Amino acid sequence: MKKILVLTCLIALSTGMVFAAPQVKQTPPATDAKLEYNLGVDFYKVGKYEMAMAAFRKAIELDPNYIDAYFNLGTILEFLKQDDAALTVFKQIIVRKPDDYEALYKAAKLSEKLGDPEAARSYLSLIPPSSPMYKKGQEVAALLETDMQTIKQGQAAQKVQEENKFYDNSSVYDNILSPTGITTDKNGNIYVAGYSDNSIYKITPTGQRVIFLKDSRLNGPIGMVSDEAGNIYVANYNNNNVLKVNPTGGVMVLIANIQKPYGLHIDGNMLFISSQGSNSIIRYKLD
Repeated sequence: MKKILVLTCLIALSTGMVFAAPQVKQTPPATDAKLEYNLGVDFYKVGKYEMAMAAFRKAIELDPNYIDAYFNLGTILEFLKQDDAALTVFKQIIVRKPDDYEALYKAAKLSEKLGDPEAARSYLSLIPPSSPMYKKGQEVAALLETDMQTIKQGQAAQKVQEENKFYDNSSVYDNILSPTGITTDKNGNIYVAGYSDNSIYKITPTGQRVIFLKDSRLNGPIGMVSDEAGNIYVANYNNNNVLKVNPTGGVMVLIANIQKPYGLHIDGNMLFISSQGSNSIIRYKLD
């Protein structure tokens, strides 16, 4: 189903503005977030765009992974010609759903409009030929005086060049607020916990930094470790628990009631946690 809530396909007003959610599978949002989302839809129907955006922002605050709310917020901002703000919103979708090709198309279109052709080409290069957005991407590519095939070939060559340069040099990643735990995955991405802003940052092999996770359940992340499947385990210091984050950013509480968890280590299928609050080490068997 394209929409989980009251709208099953799209809303279109006489202005021709298309208001649709991206076709991605998502975890059902929390009930209170749904209520705010539906309120935003109601405001939108009667043209109260500011109130609609406020409701969508509230839904996102209640459920930071609410893709439909991000998409509809970004669509209104784009319609109101607030292109910088709209691009920021679509970027948040891409962080949470890298294969959301409609969001990638929107980000490419806005980047081209804002005079950033390099970013536009980068977004377009991630849309596969099998996606319906590929054809629409050709329209943006034409504005860049190129085509999707050329963009993909150029980005692939540039990626190899940048990765080689990246791994041949030492680097410093600055402006990360209160960095604490750090881990990597098999694709060469680096994940860093930001203690004071309750975030997890992702640094790609080419040095690009994005917010991988911003979730209400993150509260003082410190230690981090990853397993072979790409799951990340987070010592959630201020909430006295350990979180499990899957490769797409889905979050669950793995272990509760651990007093001030700090360091994490994985050996085989065993997760070890240092509990600073109880002066102990906990061993937990992973599934």
